[in-house]
Order: sequence, then C-alpha cells, then structure tokens
Amino acid sequence: MSDINHTKFIVEQVNGDFELWLNIENKKSKLPALWLRERAPTEDQIDHITQQRFVNPHEFDPNIRLKQIEIKQGIIKLEFTDGYSADYQITDIAKWINSDNSYPKKVKWKADLSDIPRYNWLDFEDETYHFQAVQAYLKYGFIIIYNAPEKPNSIRKIAAKFGYIRHTNFGEIFEVKTKPKANDLAYYSVALGPHTDNPYRDPTPGIQLLHCLVNQTSGGLSTLVDSLSCLDRLALTNSEGLELLANIPVTFTFSDVDTRIAKSRPIVSKNEKGEIDGMHYSPRLDWLPLLDEEVLKVYQKARSCLSQLLTDHEFELKFKLVAGECMMFDNNRVLHGRTEFNPNEGARHLQGCYIDKDGPEAIYQHFYEKNNRIN
Repeated sequence: MSDINHTKFIVEQVNGDFELWLNIENKKSKLPALWLRERAPTEDQIDHITQQRFVNPHEFDPNIRLKQIEIKQGIIKLEFTDGYSADYQITDIAKWINSDNSYPKKVKWKADLSDIPRYNWLDFEDETYHFQAVQAYLKYGFIIIYNAPEKPNSIRKIAAKFGYIRHTNFGEIFEVKTKPKANDLAYYSVALGPHTDNPYRDPTPGIQLLHCLVNQTSGGLSTLVDSLSCLDRLALTNSEGLELLANIPVTFTFSDVDTRIAKSRPIVSKNEKGEIDGMHYSPRLDWLPLLDEEVLKVYQKARSCLSQLLTDHEFELKFKLVAGECMMFDNNRVLHGRTEFNPNEGARHLQGCYIDKDGPEAIYQHFYEKNNRIN
C-alpha cells in the first residue's frame, strides 16, 4: 500500500470548477468528483458502524463537479455542486485508492521452491503469526500446517481459522480413503493427476483443506503445481492455444445415483479485470464442445502441452503428507493430485473440506484495518 507521506494532492481550477489530482511517484491521476461524492464520510450519508449508506449514489448527477477544495493538515475539505460539503481524511482517500491493490503480490513458484510455507498449528492463537500464515497463503496459493491434532473432525477447527465450511454433495467433511463402489476416483488407490475439485459446480469451491490423520503407505504422495507458472510458460510456447483455452468452454460433469451436475466453462479462468488467475481443470470430468476440426486440432495441441507442463518435474511439488499435517490451497490456482498407493501396506486417511476464497482475504483486510499497516 502506498505510503501517505509520499502522496501529493494537487488542486487545479478549470472553467470555474475545481479538480483534485493525485501525484504518486510522478504519476498524475485525477480523482473524479463523482468518485469522491460517493464516498461521503459524514454521518448523514453513511452509518459508521455498518459502513452502509443512507443515500443512494446511483441517483447522483453524473456531471457533478467540485465547487471548492481546501487542503489542511491531514484533511481535504470538499464542496460539491449538489450542495454537499465535508472534510475528507487524507488517510481514508489513500485507503480507497489502494483498496484493489492491498493484498500481497502473488509469488509464482515451481518445484524448486526453497522455502515451502509451513506454519505450526500450536502458534495460531498469536494474531500476528496467524496473519503471516494468511499472507503466505495469499502469496503462494497454498500453505502446510503442521502439529495439527490427529483426531477426526479436527479439520473443522483448522478451517474456522480461515473461513466457513461450505456444504457440497460430498457433505461438509469428506473422507479421503479407499472404499468400495465409491462415487469418485479420489476414493480409489489409483494415481490422481493435477486437478481442480468440483469444476462442475458454480461457483467452484474456492479453497480446499486436506488434513492427514494417518498415512502408513509408501505411495500416496501429495502433489501441488502452481498453474500460474505453467500458464506463463504456455503463453511463451503457444499463445494462440492459450487464448483458445481461455475462451472456449468445455463441459465438466459429475453424476452418481443421487446427483447430476454439469457446468460449461473455459479451462483457463480470468478475474474481473481480464487477468488469468487460475484454471478449472480435471481431465477425468471434462468433455469437448463440437468445434471446427482445424480449431479443435489447435485447441487439443494446447491442451496436451498444458497437461505435460502440469506434471513436469520442473513445476510439480511432490511430498508425503504425514499425520498431523494439513495442506490448504487455492482450488483454482494450485492444482493438486497424488501418486498411486497400495492400501495393503497400511491405512491412508485424510479428511477434507472446502471454504470460500474470500475468507483469508477478509482476515488479511481486518488485520490491516486494525493495525493500519501491512507487514
């Protein structure tokens, strides 16, 4: 977040009206009157407890202007052409400007990640330590928590530190262990390639937690891969194919005796700004649309290249999750999988759940508001 001491406000007058400009690191940008009016800080305009407005900003004049601007110590007094005037705190204006950029910058990683983000469950009662774990999750898209309890349903306490558990057709808590006549390959002992869970749901679960209760097998290694790093490589080697993967939807399906769910969406996902932010990927569950054959060939080449990247030793982390460890990961950014294992060697039992993506973000923002700084 920008340091307010290095922020400079400039007042200009044009045709009798005033304009407020911002100069940060020699980059000048105008703060529109409508944008400022919508953020009216006085008690007749907004409830300071709920931060909900008493007025409807959708009804403001789109041509509203500033009649007067006066900058004092830490305050900018603004008067608008609709008759409203108020003192705006400079710190508040800086917070509004940076609201979209306040999360830590994502750190893209490969298999050679030297400092795997691991955090001790026994230290999570310390607020700063908890914040550091959340911050690492937002950077890397995953963290591993160790020294967690090895008792069933302990995952509920772990998940509560980051958000609220979402109920799906697998329940609130699902058991990852071999069982006969299962409704998903996750409950077999076969290898699972990198994938997104529930890409057939809308919305897809944002965050997954997998908590190991026991793992007595030599196989069953967990795998994680940062899709952002793989997609960066694909952009260099097959940019045309990447665009097809980001724009042509495939249909993801799930069915068992009780459920039938389907959702069509592109494999490569973008955020509201049009930036690539992850994937919906599961070769076990997706079906191609009917395309022109030549387009289909280009699409398939890109899909094949992507598949190879996701399992390449350069990108894929591989490790054994042991009892008392829980990995939490962004279900769309960080794809997960596991190697094959022999259930006759011993028990392998993980418990899993899903929480929404905005949970860690809310914790991060709350810590900032409370401490007025980001470490």
